[in-house]
Amino acid sequence: MPVLIAGVVAVVVLYSLLQMFRAADPVALARLVKIGGGLLLLGLAALTGIRGELVVAIPTAIAGATLLGWSPVSGSWFADLRERLDEFSARPRGPTSRVRSRFLDMTLYHNTGDLTGRVVAGPYARQSLGKMDLVQLTAMIPTFDAESVSLLESYLDRRFPAWREHAQGNAAGGQSRPPTGGKMTDEEAYQILGLQPGAGRDEISRAHRALMKKLHPDQGGSTYLAARVNEAKDTLLRTHHS
Repeated sequence: MPVLIAGVVAVVVLYSLLQMFRAADPVALARLVKIGGGLLLLGLAALTGIRGELVVAIPTAIAGATLLGWSPVSGSWFADLRERLDEFSARPRGPTSRVRSRFLDMTLYHNTGDLTGRVVAGPYARQSLGKMDLVQLTAMIPTFDAESVSLLESYLDRRFPAWREHAQGNAAGGQSRPPTGGKMTDEEAYQILGLQPGAGRDEISRAHRALMKKLHPDQGGSTYLAARVNEAKDTLLRTHHS
C-alpha cells in the first residue's frame, strides 16, 4: 500500500511539473535553466573535488560559474553556451527568418524586426555580432565575400544607422557590392521566409508581405534583405508552378 501511495504521489507531482513547464514564460524558463544548470554543475564539481577528481571538477566548476555569469572565461564552448542562452532569454519568441552566407549566419525576428547573427568562418569565427563594436565589425568587411558584405551592411544599418558617415574609405564599407551567390535553393527560401517545407502559395505570400513590412527600404529596412525575401518568394512560387 505505501508503494502504491508513493506511486500516485509521484505521478501527481510529475503531472503538475509538466503543466507548470508548459505554462511557463519562455524568458523566465530560460533564466531558470541557466541558474539551475549552473548550480547543478557547481554541486557536481564540489562532489567530484571532494573525491579528488580535479580533472573533472575544475572544468565542471568553470562551466557552472560561466552559466551563472561568474566566470571570466571567453572564447570557449562554455561562454558560447552562455551566450546562446542569453540570446534566447533576451528575445521574444515568434517566427524567425534565417539568412546565411559564407561568413555569416543571421536571424531576423519577425515580431520586432531585430537582426542578430554570428560569424561562421574566418578569424572571428563563432563570435556574436552583438558582442563586437563598430571598429571590429567594419574591419571584417575587406575580408568578406560580396554576399557576406551585403549581409553585414544590413546589420550595421540597423545597429549603427550613421556608420557609413564615419567609415573610412571603400574598405570600410562606403559602398555596397552586389552579391554574387548562386541560385537560391528551396531550403534557403523556406528559411528566409520562416516557413516549413511544403508551405502553400497563400502561406508564402502572407510571409512575404509580413516580412516586407519590416524590411522594405521605404520603411527604413534593408535593400539587400528585401531583395533576398523577394527572391525567396519567387523561388518557391516557381517551384509550386512547376
